[in-house]
Amino acid sequence: MQPVIRFENVGKLYRLGTVGTGTIAHDIQRWWVTSVLHKEDPYLQIGETNDRSTKGSSEYVYALKDINLEVQQGDVLGIIGKNGAGKSTLLKLLSRVTAPTTGKIYTKGRIASLLEVGTGFHGELTGRENIYMNGSILGMKKWEIDKKLDEIIDFSGCERYIDTPVKRYSSGMMVRLGFAVAAHLDPEILVVDEVLAVGDAEFQKKAIGKMQDVSKGEGRTVLFVSHNMAAVKNLCQKGVVLKDGKVDYLGTAIESIDHYLQGMVTHNTLSIKDRIDRDGSGKCRFTGIRIKGLDGNYQLNDDIPITLEVDLSVNQIIHNPRIGISIYNLQNDCALWMDSQSVLGTLSDFVNDCTLRIEITKDFALAAGNYFINLVCYDSNSEMADYVQHAIEFKVLQSTFCKTGFYPAGKSICMAKQNWSFI
Repeated sequence: MQPVIRFENVGKLYRLGTVGTGTIAHDIQRWWVTSVLHKEDPYLQIGETNDRSTKGSSEYVYALKDINLEVQQGDVLGIIGKNGAGKSTLLKLLSRVTAPTTGKIYTKGRIASLLEVGTGFHGELTGRENIYMNGSILGMKKWEIDKKLDEIIDFSGCERYIDTPVKRYSSGMMVRLGFAVAAHLDPEILVVDEVLAVGDAEFQKKAIGKMQDVSKGEGRTVLFVSHNMAAVKNLCQKGVVLKDGKVDYLGTAIESIDHYLQGMVTHNTLSIKDRIDRDGSGKCRFTGIRIKGLDGNYQLNDDIPITLEVDLSVNQIIHNPRIGISIYNLQNDCALWMDSQSVLGTLSDFVNDCTLRIEITKDFALAAGNYFINLVCYDSNSEMADYVQHAIEFKVLQSTFCKTGFYPAGKSICMAKQNWSFI
């Protein structure tokens, strides 16, 4: 089967801090070498990998490098990775917002893109006029747009403002109308960046449902960038993980999510005392976390209680503190949220360093699998004092929680003690 999208050795090189190469001499040299002599761009040789956590020695950075990727018709491909991994650059190349520095991109069919709020909209035109303008850009005839117009307006939920200039729309309204246009004007390929995060929960659910209809019912191709792993898992069949501008993993959506999240856990192997990838004001710091009784072997059976101990260093008095502890699986689904306020009410001020102990009884159990714990501390103004993700990882082994030995695999994250009887 012929792919509808094919990337062949695609790369995108940028010079940091400037537009162009920075000098007329460099621009002329690049033009002469590439356009007249038909040789390789001389600045490609000094371009560095796009690792944003390091300073680097070159002014030239590859936002993308050596991308080889094929997408078949009807595929729903989730593109995931850390901020700065190259996800949005990949979509901009595909949408022809910018051109690749190296390699070629082959596409088959019309592409509708929603890369950022208001993409392709003219602020002085009304919502209705922008629908016709976008349709024309996609190559649609006026009668084709007329046929879809009522459906687009109804889906967007912006009917009352459809004859108002879009410069007066909120960001959420802009996304609603932009997505409605992109999804309904019959594109063969739909490209959606993280913009759906701007919309409310109701619209996100509606938008994901529409993308499923477009891909499954109509056989269209969808490329979806998101940091919402649940949305990627529910919507996409395939996934690609980008890391430092390169393809790090390609597989099913679930496999790609597992690979990405496992990489995050592996990256955070430092003691939480030494971790710098944290948020908050710094009034306090989580400095240690332990699961009692495991002695460094972070594996436990599903039928024993869990006791956590968390060390907290106080740098500044925290009034009316509130501690939150959450447990997630590697698919980033929350298995349990624990909040000091719900159990202990208002806590006394944190003045000195302390250690918290949290006991989870054996009446509650996690299904077999890998999990990690996030820690957060707030002060009286609901200001985040410290927040550490992936503070610790542990594994739950299947044992005797269910007396029959039967476990409904994949059906639930948590298990509870139950008594069943017929009456």
